[in-house]
Amino acid sequence: MTLASTGAPGLSGCRTDYTDLPTYSAERKLVQVVVEMPAGTNQEVRYNTSAQEFQPVQQAGVGQTIEFLPVPGNLGFVPGTQVSDSPASVAKPVPALVLAETQPAGTVLEVVPLALLLLDSNGSLEPVVVAIPARPAQRILPDATDWATLNRRYPGVRQSLSLWFQHRGRPGATRIAGWKDEKAAEQYIRRWLR
Repeated sequence: MTLASTGAPGLSGCRTDYTDLPTYSAERKLVQVVVEMPAGTNQEVRYNTSAQEFQPVQQAGVGQTIEFLPVPGNLGFVPGTQVSDSPASVAKPVPALVLAETQPAGTVLEVVPLALLLLDSNGSLEPVVVAIPARPAQRILPDATDWATLNRRYPGVRQSLSLWFQHRGRPGATRIAGWKDEKAAEQYIRRWLR
């Protein structure tokens, strides 16, 4: 479901603070993810909390493009979370990648975490929750419901995602520090609840 406009004319008073949404859905108590970058795009988009809008990431006034393959899933964040490893760092929500067909920016999906991908970006550890939609009809990997099954039924997914994250930015800037299972992903989310 999409909750609010992403800046359409005439709807500026109808904005949702996506970071303030609950981490778990009210009805089914499932983890939620807010989509920032739809699957299949190369345009970097982030949610601007102060403006309450999805905006292109810019550098020197130019929109940033991923100079590699498009995003292999819907990249976004888990609302109601705040990761801050040190007092000087800027707190951000837990990042997540939902393996599903493309969803527009601002879509809120109920998900089932499958794994925790550990990225080493220039010496800084950046975990990313890898998930699938909770609704079976939205799944592109219908048999993947946990880390073990994902590896057994879809062995190429882990390698494909590793390659994408390693090559989406500057060469050599990111390496894969490891993978953990769905329990580690859920613990990581709970650790950073606001």
